[in-house]
Amino acid sequence: MKHASRTKPANKRAVARLAAVQALYQMDVTGSGARDIVKEFELFRLSQDVEGQTLRAIDLNWFDGIVTGVVAHQRDIDGSIDRALKEGWPLRRIDLTLRAALRAGVFELMHREEVPVRVVITEYVEVAKAFFSEDEPRLVNGVLDKIARAVRPKEFAGETDAGNGDG
Repeated sequence: MKHASRTKPANKRAVARLAAVQALYQMDVTGSGARDIVKEFELFRLSQDVEGQTLRAIDLNWFDGIVTGVVAHQRDIDGSIDRALKEGWPLRRIDLTLRAALRAGVFELMHREEVPVRVVITEYVEVAKAFFSEDEPRLVNGVLDKIARAVRPKEFAGETDAGNGDG
């Protein structure tokens, strides 16, 4: 069988990422604060099925960390996203769900250095695919890749040279 009864820690983080994107979206729509949204999700939403995944198997600390981290660092995160988007397409023009996914992904790139860049990008492309089927997952991939190269250049050093470099 492909699905085991136990959920791997990585899968718990994937579910946390999906829930965090939904929480960030809800914050944008309702104007609610991070603490209120996190509490609401923990009490009422995280025991339900979302996008076919049972959210009981979630890393609550990861979920909380993403939501509160995005809020704490939103100015830097949004600035990075604006710079990575095509000219004429500022973050404020981006769909709210897509904006939430980009913010969460950029937060992890900037503040969760223990998670490899490729994992962060892949995870958020998958989150985008849960909500969109067209160009949005490619946009997430491109924006996160561009930002990752700026904030974590050492993880890309092997792509251009054989040595570790001195940077």
